[in-house]
Amino acid sequence: MRKHKRITFSWDWVKLHKKAYKYFGIEELRPGQKQIIETVLKGGNALGVMPTGAGKSLCYQLPALFFPKTTVVVTPLLSLMHDQTLKLEEAGVEVTHLDSTLTSREEKEAVRDVKNGHNALVYVTPERLENPQYLEILKKGGVSLLVVDEAHCVSQWGHDFRQAYLAIRKAIEALGNPPVLALTATATPEVEKDILAQLNVENVKVFHTGVDRKNLSFAVYRTVNAEMKFQRLTTLIHDNPGTGIIYVSTIRLANELHAQLLKVGVIAGKYHGKMRMKDREAVQEDFMANRYRVIVATKAFGLGIDKPDVRFVIHYTFPDSVESYYQEAGRAGRDGKKAVVALLYRLEDKRVHCFFLGGKYPNRSDAAQLYSTLIKLTEIGQKTTELNAVIATSGLAKRKVQVLIAYLEKEKIIQNRKGISLKKVFTDGDSLDKFLSHYEERLGQDKTRIQEIMKYGQTTSCRAQFFRDYFGEKHGQVCQKCDNCKGKFLNPIPTTNEWTQEKVLA
Repeated sequence: MRKHKRITFSWDWVKLHKKAYKYFGIEELRPGQKQIIETVLKGGNALGVMPTGAGKSLCYQLPALFFPKTTVVVTPLLSLMHDQTLKLEEAGVEVTHLDSTLTSREEKEAVRDVKNGHNALVYVTPERLENPQYLEILKKGGVSLLVVDEAHCVSQWGHDFRQAYLAIRKAIEALGNPPVLALTATATPEVEKDILAQLNVENVKVFHTGVDRKNLSFAVYRTVNAEMKFQRLTTLIHDNPGTGIIYVSTIRLANELHAQLLKVGVIAGKYHGKMRMKDREAVQEDFMANRYRVIVATKAFGLGIDKPDVRFVIHYTFPDSVESYYQEAGRAGRDGKKAVVALLYRLEDKRVHCFFLGGKYPNRSDAAQLYSTLIKLTEIGQKTTELNAVIATSGLAKRKVQVLIAYLEKEKIIQNRKGISLKKVFTDGDSLDKFLSHYEERLGQDKTRIQEIMKYGQTTSCRAQFFRDYFGEKHGQVCQKCDNCKGKFLNPIPTTNEWTQEKVLA
């Protein structure tokens, strides 16, 4: 790999601290920030594993003010990109973004500024780096540092796999191999190695600030039925002042739980991926402005949401992995003050996971059978097919077909709009076999992650130690704050459900 030509420029710690205060109001750097900033300012490659709220953004935003050329930041969500851009503009930093939301005029202005090197930072989605046209635009302006935010998405073993992230290594080469900074809140040792392998960068310094969030108290609550589970939720809301996030696993449950909370007087918002962008933005704005007591959301909400005073995060259902859980939990207490993190589950929730682990989830042969069915339906002239017709023709169970359809849509093999249509056809047996092997590999990874989050729900040991062990850190001391360390349930379940709006807001 050809090395990037090092460009010398003037900086020192006095200048750096002055700019940190002038632009960001930062008087003192947090643990890990100084080491990462020094590494990238010297032209080195770095991977930073820092928990949510540890100040990852400053690790590239501050150096960007000293670089002679642009810092390109690859980020997964448009909302995260726009939020960061707005804050930097308000701070007086020259910044822009390249994404699909720009009007034709806005894009022309942004492209012109990028080509002329007028921006300290340029935010892009990974999909933009797949486009040779945009790579050429960035190359013309020059790149001093390429940042991969939420770097766990790069890993094939990561919990939020996204194909476009695997093209970043080619983009790095196309941009002349600039220094690379990868940042993530959570990563097991296996994921760390895979991130670096996928990016194909050498001589990388890895910095860990530890996964512990000492201001968070973790607890798990087991409930016998849906009614008791909802009562536990209202108890937690009542007993913990301030705003909170309630995570659920499905859109349907988000809608149902939101309606239930409104019915008992809790001022609640909801957020999920099927809502219109305009509505999602309005909900997010209201939550940030404390117009909601709680927000009921799927995992689509929260990545990069910089709200410091979230006092509790409650998972109403099992998350899909320990990584997801810890990252979402980390949105509580970003101001450093005490906050509560709770996981609620009942036996029915565990049965869903046992269904998966028991072999009833679609396997490799099921995937091959469904793909064969779609090919057959296409060959007889059906451009789109209703779900029931696919189920009947395939001979597979409805649940298996629904799961596989969701996966194939995510992988862009099919399109599921007003009927199911095949978008990608494998022209030879090797290509199909490779795809099926990839599915089988992902299936095994998903099973392992579910087993681990179930272990978390059932452990009787210190929960902080569980996280340290999972993420490959030294055992350390018990936290003395979680439910297991205290050795008892934290709050009694009320015998009646009588919370009023005034009581909940008290």
